[in-house]
Amino acid sequence: MSIRYASPSRKDVQTPSSKRPSWLSYSLDITSSEFDILCLSTCLKVLLFPAYRSTDFEVHRNWLAITHSLPLSQWYYDTTSEWTLDYPPFFVYFEKVLSIPAYFIDPRIVDLSNLNYDAWSVIVYQRTTVIITELVLATALWRFIRGAIDPSTQRIISASLFLHPGFLIVDHIHFQYNGFMFGILLWSVLMAREGNKLASGFLFAVLLNFKHIYMYLAPAYFVYLLRSFCMSPQGAILPAKFLSLANTVILVFVVSLGPFVLMGQLPQLLSRLFPFTRGLNHAYWAPNAWALVTAADRVLLRYVKRSGANVALNMSGVASTSRGLVGDTVFAVLPNIKPLHTFVITIAFQLVFLVKLWRRPTYKSFVTALTLCGYTSFMFGWHVHEKAILLVLVPLSLLAAESHAHFRTFLLASVAGVFSLFPLLFTPAETFVKVIYSSMWALFVMMPLNRRLYEFPPSLPFVLIDGLEKLYLAGFPLLQLFVTVFPILAGSSSTPTTTCTPSGDFACPEPDPAASTSNSAAMEFLPLMLTSVYCAVGLVWAFIRLGVIYLRQK
Repeated sequence: MSIRYASPSRKDVQTPSSKRPSWLSYSLDITSSEFDILCLSTCLKVLLFPAYRSTDFEVHRNWLAITHSLPLSQWYYDTTSEWTLDYPPFFVYFEKVLSIPAYFIDPRIVDLSNLNYDAWSVIVYQRTTVIITELVLATALWRFIRGAIDPSTQRIISASLFLHPGFLIVDHIHFQYNGFMFGILLWSVLMAREGNKLASGFLFAVLLNFKHIYMYLAPAYFVYLLRSFCMSPQGAILPAKFLSLANTVILVFVVSLGPFVLMGQLPQLLSRLFPFTRGLNHAYWAPNAWALVTAADRVLLRYVKRSGANVALNMSGVASTSRGLVGDTVFAVLPNIKPLHTFVITIAFQLVFLVKLWRRPTYKSFVTALTLCGYTSFMFGWHVHEKAILLVLVPLSLLAAESHAHFRTFLLASVAGVFSLFPLLFTPAETFVKVIYSSMWALFVMMPLNRRLYEFPPSLPFVLIDGLEKLYLAGFPLLQLFVTVFPILAGSSSTPTTTCTPSGDFACPEPDPAASTSNSAAMEFLPLMLTSVYCAVGLVWAFIRLGVIYLRQK
């Protein structure tokens, strides 16, 4: 079964009995179930106000202070705090807007010298801004439902995105504004679905100037808009449309970067946006191909040491292959990976999918290629953060009901991807929230979709694959049990005691050997490493699945 789209009609959207009171239905055109989801999710997010906050919370508070206290010319030069501005200008303008009410609520919030301010006023204000700005995501998902011929299935997918554990963990506990920015992305995708491709390109250009990580998706946009909007079906360039799209995108970048270009600050701005001095892996290995390579190097190193095999070792990589610190990741046995290698591999894989998109520039082909561009960058990019998995899971959700094969890919990637975010919340108080909430989300999303899309495996190889995938999914409760129990049995504290810097997230996957005084301390990295590697296995397999499905589609 697949979701098809058409112009919404009153019959497709809702019935009068499913609505709230007439004033709400008239003004918002919202159903009872949609209103309940909005209220319940808001209540839950408010209850999480006192929850754990990462250093990202202070990062954004400091950005409020920078934009409020300093003139624009000093924004990208300020070093009062170590948490300097490293987002594109539109997000900085966004922080400037948020700083205005913050000043009236509590002037100390925007005091540049008031570092690490954590009064209840700033906690409530910043967490409230996340909830309010996430309405951009809610309205986009609401519009997706209104345009679907099968609204009931689309309603499940939209609800799954609005209630996604990734947003709850990363935005409403750890603290970021991903819901707001993914809302802009989904509005852009929605415009493509409705045939308004100029608006789609405009919104994506705006998004790039909010957060540059969305460049991972840019190749799919470039090919799709060029082929389907700027060219005729026969392949001829349509000059008027090409110029309109080009001028629209250029205008967005002029508004964003223009003031800094005029001040001669573009090199300084770019140096903040693209710090290339970091290693291959982040502090906690993002569950991608490099996590498997890094783990393989660790295993090979132990084998060489124990077997006495005559293998040349890179001594600088013997102590530790990655702690997420500034500098290159160094392997002990395998050849070292350089930024150029990751760039070439990423582009090579993306080109395979982009050729398919060029030949078949339909909306569904675009969404799949968009997902695979983000997926490829996550799999093979340089210094990928674990939070970047949302670049995969969000667009992949739009494909979940296309077929049973798409659903199984969505299931595997979602379970592994959400679980890979669990280490972001390493304090005991949040363990119950992340585990129970994610489990309930999976139950209420996956079961109804599975009932609608299930197909029995057509042959013995597919029966074996189906069994192995189920076995893999069954391993996550055991992994969570191990991650919970191991620190207790090993006699370690609930938070790691390694000396490496956690880059504002949580912990490092490997201890500093010089600081390790016992075998238990030396094994402190094991739960994080197993989480990364186990999740990487599922995400790599889901990447292969989705790529094969897309390339085989006729």
